[in-house]
This record gives sequence, structure tokens and C-alpha cells, in this order.
Amino acid sequence: MIRPLVLALVASVAFPALAFAQTPNAAVSAADAYYKAGEAALARQIAVVPNTGKAKNVILFLGDGMGISTVTAGRIYDGQLKGVDGESNSLAFEKLSYSALSKTYSHDTQVTDSAAGITAIMTGVKTRNKIIGLTGAAIGEKCETEKGNGVDTLAELAKARGKAAGVVTTTRVTHATPAGAYAHTAYRDWEGDGDMPVEALQAGCKDIARQLVEAPDNLRLDVVMGGGRSRFLPDDKDGKRADGRDLTAEWLKAEGPGSSYVTSVDQLKAIPADTRHVLGLFAPEHLPYEVERAVLGQGVPTLAEMATSAVDVLSKNPNGYFLLVEGGKIDMGSHLGNAKRTLSETVEFSKAIAAVLAKVDLKDTLVVVTADHSHGLVISGYAARNSPILGMAGNEGDPAIAGDGKAYTTLMFATGPGGPTGNDTRNDPAKEDLDDVDYHQQATVNLGSAAHAGEDVGVFADGPQAFLLRGVVEESYIFQVMRHAFGFDAPATAPAAAPSAEAPKTKKSWFKRG
Repeated sequence: MIRPLVLALVASVAFPALAFAQTPNAAVSAADAYYKAGEAALARQIAVVPNTGKAKNVILFLGDGMGISTVTAGRIYDGQLKGVDGESNSLAFEKLSYSALSKTYSHDTQVTDSAAGITAIMTGVKTRNKIIGLTGAAIGEKCETEKGNGVDTLAELAKARGKAAGVVTTTRVTHATPAGAYAHTAYRDWEGDGDMPVEALQAGCKDIARQLVEAPDNLRLDVVMGGGRSRFLPDDKDGKRADGRDLTAEWLKAEGPGSSYVTSVDQLKAIPADTRHVLGLFAPEHLPYEVERAVLGQGVPTLAEMATSAVDVLSKNPNGYFLLVEGGKIDMGSHLGNAKRTLSETVEFSKAIAAVLAKVDLKDTLVVVTADHSHGLVISGYAARNSPILGMAGNEGDPAIAGDGKAYTTLMFATGPGGPTGNDTRNDPAKEDLDDVDYHQQATVNLGSAAHAGEDVGVFADGPQAFLLRGVVEESYIFQVMRHAFGFDAPATAPAAAPSAEAPKTKKSWFKRG
């Protein structure tokens, strides 16, 4: 039986000719439109021809913490911001030709952190949480275990073969995900030397910022943009480096002519036309959330502005390039249990993807969009179509009331700051401002920072070899597809298996770094 209410609230994006009437005739028209939309979608899929060529360029978009529920809520929020039907709306990356699910567990835990997640995606090897660019033989915070356990990243492989490479992020450029393109460290928080224990420094381990700047000429990234300026500057220049070094000046000297160090969007837009190397550090720490841009974001480029600028610079290399673009504050919004920040950042991430897709040619550019892990965001209740995604849950048109006699919201978190704090009472969200930028969705368990979740995440792709991303795959498999698309040969011998999580040992293999 067709429910008139459901079918009358039809998507203005998918079915723009239909009004939101609630009449039997409208219901019949809606049913016809759904059917015809399905036929059109089938025709589009039948027309897709797999691109089996090699990729000149590979662009990896990483929505940190962007689980399936975040994508769903993000598409609804995006549509509602645009004034169209959110439920049938599509984010930019959802329109790509191929999709898959990625299994995100790490080498030692059911639920990964960003360090192990990006290592799997960038190297093809799963490792332990907290560790970047090393095999599972390394132990977190143990400097001595770095030796002999390094793994080449796709960015390094691209650079070694004459391509350009870059990273763009809304976090510190030394944070876990961007660092996954170039760093090899036993602890993700060793972003600057001031973050490291004396023992690690004395043992010869390098902080992540130093690794970025001191990489060999043939491996050093060409473009790096985001926040984290404090990890590159000494105290007398408002930085946090304990060694007194100005790594921005050292980077400029190492790169030489054709390089630009910029700290504002105006400077970024004014870089010379012949610029081939850009270090853009637009904030001392992470970049501000999009919801704070009006107050805190003056002079800070958007993710779309950074990503498109990076493509412009990297494209000057005739051999092609690799680019990692991270929407890092999607994850941070969820850690706060703050759905508005999470969804706003997801929308900005989608805008950046749309902007880049408008500049590149999918005939020679592989685009992959995925997440390193999920978050405990859930969408529940039966709110009516077109109800605000940040609003109250419903009961098929009626208010949804929980067992305690109070309402509840459509979006909630499993854990986080919105959880109970020791008493048995729960706030009534019907009496709160759910649209406030600092509203914390309620959670089952109270944690100062919401925990990651372990379900599979989406992978969306298009371009050369994108058809290989389908079904349910290991997170580390994504690397293999990108490597294969580039045409980089596989090793003559397979890498040695990592030791079990219970008995770490150091092993050598083809991907060994110092």
C-alpha cells in the first residue's frame, strides 16, 4: 500500500516537478516519479564503461571519522541548507561511479585511530593505533622500534618516480592523517620536538614537522597546506619548537626558487604563476570550524580553496601528481558530540570535492573518497520527511516520546560529552536550542571525547581503475588500487607478515625504511 504522506513529500532534487501536496493524485504521481527515477538510474549505470587505463594523477579525499551515518546525515543537512529535499539529495562524492565498503580495524584493535587508518590507506599495511608509517612490528611511543619498520607511502612512491605530491587538511599538517603521507613515527602526537620526551629525542627520533622539512629532495612534498604553524616555529616567533629552529625558513631554503611560504588566503591567491612548491600554514593549531568562520576564519582559506590551489600547483608537473585532501574536522566535531559541526564540515568536504572535480579530467585522474574510521553517530526515530536533521525524532507524524516521558533527537551519539553524568535524569531536548553551534547531542555513555566506531565505511571512486573498488574490501586494499592505477609495479616478493598483536617483533621486508 502506498502511504500518501510519505510519497507526497517527494524530493525536489530528484523529482523537481512534483509539489509537496498530500493528495491521492500527488501520491500516484510520486510513485510514478520514483519508478522513472529508478529507470534513469539503471540506464546511467548500464552506460558506465570501466576505465582500465593508467592514472596520471591520483587524488585521495579523506573524510576523517566520516562514517555511513555521517554521510547520510550530511546529505540531508546539505539539502536542507539548499532548500531542497535532503533525504534524496546527494553529496558530490556520492555521484561517483563506483563504491565499496572498507573494513577499518587496525592491526591491534577492533576500532582504529586515524594514525593506523591512514597508514593502511597510504601504505597497504595495517599497523597499531598511534603509529604512522611503520609496520605492526613497531610499538607505540617506543622510539627504538621505528628502526627498520618504515613503510613507503604512496606519496613517497609518487615522488620517487618523478611525480609531484601534496597534502591539504583542515587540521595541523602534522596531525595524524596528513602526516600519513610523509611521516614514519612510533607516536602520532610527536608533532613537534616540544611534544616529545627527552628519551625519544636522545635516541634520535625526529618529530613529524622535522620529517616533513628534512625529507630528501626527491621525496619531500611539493604542496602542504593546513594549520599547525606552531610546530614549525620557535617561541620567539609564537611557536612551540624547543630547539629554536624556524622550519619554515629551512623549508624555503631547501625548496629554493619557485617556492612560496604563505599564511593567509590573500597570500595564497597571490603566489607567483611559476610556483611549484607551497607551504601554507594558516593557523598556529587546527583551522577553525566552518561554523566559526565569520569570527575566527578571517584570512583562512576554505578547504575548497586550498584543494583547488594545490591542484593548480601540482598540475605543473608534466608527470602527474598525488594529492591527499583531508576534511579533518568532521572527526573533531564528532569527538565533541556536536552534530552541527560534524555535518557542517561534511558539507564543506563535499564542496571541496565538487570544486576539484570541476578542475580535473577523470579520464586520467583517479579520485577516491573514503574515511579512516567511523564515529558513534546514529540516526533514529521516525521523523517526517523534510524534518530538520538536527531536530527532534518523530513517530510517523506524531511526537516521539521516550520511556522517561521526554522527547529525543534524531541524531545522537553512542558516547561523548552529552552522556549522563551520574544522575538518573535526562534533559528534555524539546526545551533546548538544538540549532545552537555548541549543542551536544545526547549520548549513551559520558566521555570527554566521543570514541570512534568500528563499522565499515564507504569508499567512492571514479577514474582509471576505479572499478576495482567494489564490494567489501580491506582498508589497506585501497592503497593497492591507487598504486596499480599509477602503474607502479608490485614488489617482486610479498612483504613479510606483521607479527601478531600479542607478540611484536621486528622483521625486515621489501618496504623497509631506515
